[in-house]
Amino acid sequence: MHVATCSGARPIRHIRARVRPFSSSGHISFVKDVASAQPPEHLHHLLKMLQSRGETIISPGARQGLIPLAIPLSENLSGAVTALLRWPTAPPGMEMPVVEVRKHGVWLLAKNVDQYIHRLLVEEDAKNSKENGSLLFDASSEAGNKLYRRGDFAESQIANIDVYLLKKVGLFPDVLERKVMRHFENRDHVSALITGEFYIKKDHFPGFARPYVFNAKILLKVGRVLEAKDAARVALKSPWWTLGCPYQEVAGIAKWEDEQIEYIKEKVTEEGRQEDLKKGKEPAQVALDEAAFLLDLASIEGTWDDSLERVADCYKEAGLNEIARFVSYRD
Repeated sequence: MHVATCSGARPIRHIRARVRPFSSSGHISFVKDVASAQPPEHLHHLLKMLQSRGETIISPGARQGLIPLAIPLSENLSGAVTALLRWPTAPPGMEMPVVEVRKHGVWLLAKNVDQYIHRLLVEEDAKNSKENGSLLFDASSEAGNKLYRRGDFAESQIANIDVYLLKKVGLFPDVLERKVMRHFENRDHVSALITGEFYIKKDHFPGFARPYVFNAKILLKVGRVLEAKDAARVALKSPWWTLGCPYQEVAGIAKWEDEQIEYIKEKVTEEGRQEDLKKGKEPAQVALDEAAFLLDLASIEGTWDDSLERVADCYKEAGLNEIARFVSYRD
């Protein structure tokens, strides 16, 4: 069944007590040895860039209170945490996305580290801030030189930075959502709906429910209530911690009360597990489903640590011992 809060939502909380002096080697070895993943080539440069922006580098094992699939990188002054997301069963070749960690889950910032570095450089360049911009460009070093040439945005003569990002850098949820809202401001509902449909193409943001949530909201905005309900229900088939807003907000559009929560609570009981096994479902799949259900339930209140041990056990039962170790790891 399973393989982030609204953009104005407050960040989760401060975790400065867990800060360690900057060194990318800790994060690189953590990704490789604990998360059992290939470290992004330019992770070191991204960490230096985040630090140059005034963010505090966080130990990758400082994960108390965070969704257990996140590898924290940095925290900004408002308390927002930037992290890598380690999908438990990612398709081959899928890179780790860069996300902002929030109380109810994650918000996708970029599909991979290179894309995020590229975006940060474009945004800094567009500000025309020579002093601060130089710090960021210096921190990006050879990764920056490879991904973006300073001045390209101005030379492109593309007036709107969001248009530049979509054309030259990649697709980003917040950029696409702003594009839709601009169409509404211009009273161009047709273009708004077309962009909303583009947003939900399955190969654009695989695994993330947020595009369907946003599409449901714009359908509601134009009075297409039944289609909005269907879109919300599609969203709720993806991990609830990728909705980009609290579960209840989407359940309301889907016209679901608490029955889906009760259904999932039943699925994670011993009786629910035995019922699935009797139906012929493979034990490993039952365990994976239970882990996904537990993360969904935790996302409703943001109480990730409460179910941590059982989630790790589920991954062990599914034969994913490395993921189990990663999920339960804490400094």
